[in-house]
Amino acid sequence: MAHLTVYDDYNPAQPCLATADRAVLAGHLALAGILFEQWSAERPLPEEAGDEAVLAAYADAVAALRRDRGFRSVDVVRVPRGIAGAAALRARFTFEHTHDEDEARFFVEGSGAFYLHVDRKVFRVVCEAGDLLNVPAGTRHWFDMGPDPAFTAIRFFTRPDGWVAQATGSPIAGLFPAYGPQPLPA
Repeated sequence: MAHLTVYDDYNPAQPCLATADRAVLAGHLALAGILFEQWSAERPLPEEAGDEAVLAAYADAVAALRRDRGFRSVDVVRVPRGIAGAAALRARFTFEHTHDEDEARFFVEGSGAFYLHVDRKVFRVVCEAGDLLNVPAGTRHWFDMGPDPAFTAIRFFTRPDGWVAQATGSPIAGLFPAYGPQPLPA
């Protein structure tokens, strides 16, 4: 189940809000300019399914989002549990950065946490299968897949060259609780 935790950006030890209520979650994110939607992610994928099989399973949803939001390319990130080099892969995304384009992700398996740094708040959004998150261009954020990642996400881009990050140079990502197997607050 998706979960939202909101912090003041100067106080990572004390959440202002913690909720798994989808209406509250989507409403708070909308006020911050972040789109969160629940889609169907019930198509079973075999362990050996490659990018093309994942995209084929969700072809209608992918086509609709590309058409409706002007995304020019898509790809799939599939990280199986126990992957070699998980720590290095995790580190590629756990620094605060921005993009010149929207960053949209549709989770079809597993989970990961986006941290969005907006207006002196940090929104930690744990996304799971069926969650679509669209982070607007220029939004400071980072992503944590956890110490033992296991997820599949379809990524959407307006740029033909895909994911390009600009680091902010801020150390803020290291101050907030990392995503991992610990239980989420109620």
